[in-house]
Amino acid sequence: MGLRFTVLSSGSTGNATVVATDSAKVLVDVGFSGKKIEELMKERDVAAQELDAIFVTHEHSDHIKGLGAFARKHKLPVYANEKTWAAMLRTVGDIPDDQRKILPSDSVLEIADLRIESYAISHDAAEPVGYCFQADGAKLSLATDLGYVSDKVMRQLHNSDVMVLESNHDVNMLRMGRYPWNIKRRILGDTGHLSNEAAGEALSSLLTGSLKRVYLAHLSQEHNLMDLAKLTVSSVLENNGHFYHKNEFALCDTYHDRPTLWDIVKEA
Repeated sequence: MGLRFTVLSSGSTGNATVVATDSAKVLVDVGFSGKKIEELMKERDVAAQELDAIFVTHEHSDHIKGLGAFARKHKLPVYANEKTWAAMLRTVGDIPDDQRKILPSDSVLEIADLRIESYAISHDAAEPVGYCFQADGAKLSLATDLGYVSDKVMRQLHNSDVMVLESNHDVNMLRMGRYPWNIKRRILGDTGHLSNEAAGEALSSLLTGSLKRVYLAHLSQEHNLMDLAKLTVSSVLENNGHFYHKNEFALCDTYHDRPTLWDIVKEA
């Protein structure tokens, strides 16, 4: 079947994604209790015993809430960079030394036929990263919790076949929302979250022949709607001269309360 994935959940309430090949299966982030993660995986016929490893993007609770208990229960290796480990140790509790793995930012690891590459991103965490996955000539990129998309990140995401990209908020909804101004300023800043408009602008530079699907992710439940995110991103793309047919390129949904269907990144 080749490289494939399911976004188990995406949003401020919790984040987790399973990426798999014929020989490897990994979990990215554990933003729910261990029990909830197991329930979400079961919906996509994934058992914890099948996992080879866990990869952590950063230490915020919506990405590591159940990490410690889940990793200890299933004796899974956990990969994160040194600063992220230091920032999350108090939250995740004691994880045995043989399960604690250091994966520096901007480095590469291979598990069976799956190539995993971490890359540094801009977010208000100790040392946040995104991940790119490659197998069988296909490339999947996960890019959420981005204050902005730097030139370096843009190069990292180039030539993706499928991308999970943050489209966190509608700027007007956020400005008019009930959050205190200091929180709004954080979200809107360069170490905050990517708006619908910013996601569209980033995609305008990434929409090449290889990119077939983009899953809009990490949507705010208070300051965004999936239909609005897709409309805004589409409008930005069209304003930048990208006119496409649905059989050439598609914007896809993620959900905060259920998994996406399995997606095969690139058909053989």
